[in-house]
Amino acid sequence: METEIGMALVDVKRSLRQLAMDESGQGTTEYAILVGVLVVIAILSIVTFRGKVQELWDAIANGMGSL
Repeated sequence: METEIGMALVDVKRSLRQLAMDESGQGTTEYAILVGVLVVIAILSIVTFRGKVQELWDAIANGMGSL
């Protein structure tokens, strides 16, 4: 009975070691973090420059309307 438990523990230890060494999901995680940071920057930029963007949009619309 003890040898079966010991073998099972060795198998679990080996599996955990392989799982810890596996880096296949690392690129996906880094990509997700990068996209998240870019989204936050975009939202902050839109909130910060909302007035300027509206002025620019109105100027473009008025310019096109005068054509």
